Amino acid sequence: MTEQHPYIAIEGVIGVGKTTLARLLQSRFKGSTILEAFDENPFLSDFYSDRARYAFQTQLFFLLSRYRQQQMAAEYLRHGALLSDYFFAKDRLFAHLNITSEDELAMYDRLYDTLSERVRTPDLVVYLRAEMDTLMARIAMRDRTYERQMERAYIAALRQAYESLFANYTATPLLVIETDEIDFVRQTDDLDDIENRVRAALAGVRQPTLPDIVTSAPPRPAWTLISAPAPEPRSEANWQALGDFLALAEAVGRIGGALSQQPPIGPEGAPAAMQAALQDAARALNILSLRTGVSLEKQEERR
Repeated sequence: MTEQHPYIAIEGVIGVGKTTLARLLQSRFKGSTILEAFDENPFLSDFYSDRARYAFQTQLFFLLSRYRQQQMAAEYLRHGALLSDYFFAKDRLFAHLNITSEDELAMYDRLYDTLSERVRTPDLVVYLRAEMDTLMARIAMRDRTYERQMERAYIAALRQAYESLFANYTATPLLVIETDEIDFVRQTDDLDDIENRVRAALAGVRQPTLPDIVTSAPPRPAWTLISAPAPEPRSEANWQALGDFLALAEAVGRIGGALSQQPPIGPEGAPAAMQAALQDAARALNILSLRTGVSLEKQEERR
C-alpha cells in the first residue's frame, strides 16, 4: 500500500450485498465510502426494458460517473480508510456483456483505456460470491423499481462474467467470501468474521484460490481484454462532442437525483444542488449545440 490507509473495493453480482457491506465496514475501519450513484443514471430504467438499445448510453454515463468518483480516492485516503462498493474494472465487464455493436464497443474501449490509467488501484478487492437463487431472492427483497424487469438469464450471464474475471484475477490481492450461508446484516458474528478476514488479507495472509465452478458459457464473451478492431479515427471535434454529451448526461442524472428527494422543491425554491445541475445541463447542451452546428431554436416549418 502506498498510503498508510487501505483502499478496499467490494465487488460481486447485482444484489449480493456490496453496498450494505461497505457501509457496515465503514465505521469499523473508521473511513469513508465511495458508493455507486445508480439513481443518477437517466438511462438505467430504459436499459433494463431494452438493453440492446440503451446499453451504450447507460455504460458511457456509468463510465464517466465512476471515473469522477474515483478521482476523490486520494483525498479520502489522506484521512482514513476508503471502502467502495465497486472497482473501476467492473465498468468494462458490464460493457462487454451488454454492448452489442462492435463500433460502439471499440469506442468504449478507447475511452476506458484512457480513463483507467488515471484511476487508483485498490489495495484489496473483496469478491462477494453467491448462488443464483440467493441473488434472485435478494434482488426481489430490495424491490428496486428498475430491477423488477431484470431477467434471471441476465443475472446468470453477469454471474458467469464475474466468475470468469476473478478465476484468473491477479491485478490486486483478492479475498473471496461465500455469502449464501451468512447474514452479515443481522448476525454480528458474521460481520466480525468478514472484518477479521479483510484485515488479515490486508496484512498479507493468502487464502486458497477461487474454486472451480462448472457452468455453461455465456452466449457471448463477457470479459475480454482484446477488443474488436477500432474504427477509423474520429476527428477531434467528434471526441470533444462525445465529452460534451457525457457532461450533459451526468448533469441530467444529477437533476434526476435531486428530483427524487422529498420534497425536491421547497418553499424557498429549488435547492442549490438542483440549480447547479440545471445550469450545468444548460451549459453542456449549449456547448454541444455549438460544436455540432445544430441550432436549439425551433425552426419555422416551411410551407
